[in-house]
Amino acid sequence: MPATLRPRALRSGDLVVVTALSGQLAPGEEPLLARGVAILERMGFRVRVSPVVNPAQNRWWASGTPAEQADELNALLRDPEVRAIIAHTGGQATIGYLDLIDLDAIRADPKPIIGYSDISLLHMALYAQTGLVGFHADIATHGFGSDWYTLGDEPRRSELVDLYTRVLTKAEAPGALPAKDVWETWRPGSAQGPLFGGLLNRLVLLQATPFAPASERFEGAVLFWEELQRPVSRIWNDLHALRLSGVLDRVAGMVVGIPTEITPHEGGGQRADLRDVVLDVLGRRDIPVLAQVDFGHTSPNLPLPIGVRAHVDADNRTLSLIEPAVAEG
Repeated sequence: MPATLRPRALRSGDLVVVTALSGQLAPGEEPLLARGVAILERMGFRVRVSPVVNPAQNRWWASGTPAEQADELNALLRDPEVRAIIAHTGGQATIGYLDLIDLDAIRADPKPIIGYSDISLLHMALYAQTGLVGFHADIATHGFGSDWYTLGDEPRRSELVDLYTRVLTKAEAPGALPAKDVWETWRPGSAQGPLFGGLLNRLVLLQATPFAPASERFEGAVLFWEELQRPVSRIWNDLHALRLSGVLDRVAGMVVGIPTEITPHEGGGQRADLRDVVLDVLGRRDIPVLAQVDFGHTSPNLPLPIGVRAHVDADNRTLSLIEPAVAEG
């Protein structure tokens, strides 16, 4: 099982590239992209937008064929000037090129790869294969380019920009992550362990491939996940898949993101919401569950670096990064 591989800390003026790791840039999203680039520049980075981030560059639901997408990613991984890779959006395409990625390039020069949704599949697979710390964090368009970063309150925006800058540029533990609203305790307790997770249905999908993390990766881990546009019955099924694979018997804690368009069960005089199905599947497992945490298909996203040790305290409703996400250059 590979050791945790931290990217080199970014420096002011470093080049970061916004690219299409999954879906294409949709017509009309150009203003969102421009606003996202401006936020990244506010963090002190030089930003280049890849030519593949273009409404004319597409194949079905993706920005290209799997081979074309792998070629784009591999070129960025091999380019020593490029110091970070940022997804402009999510999508449904990363699984098509997992077997085409130059893993040796990642081992030779690990770089932050930043994004969520479908990009979380990429993070989890690369962490399993190389130990690379991937950053489950905002994307360029519907993340940094969203109305929140433009129209939201300035103190909170400054807090988040400062947090991202510290996480990416400082080889030190970032500490407690700032909550926008009060998080929820679904099961009390506290735990420490390396973060692992992402979009729940992508984690379950990954389990059926050779790129699934070894079961040892879940030992003592803090499992974080989120979901969108699913009925709770589907989430119940996916969580049971993790139970049957032994994942839930190994993790030390669970962090649940803010659900997006999750449909509760209503029928037969019974109702089940997300909290109900999570606790039902966990059964008697005595692990803390912290929920409604600011990550996933919500904006802004708190950055959650995969493989970095975190402390989840469901009693006091806090989540802290207790070791660096990046290494000294």
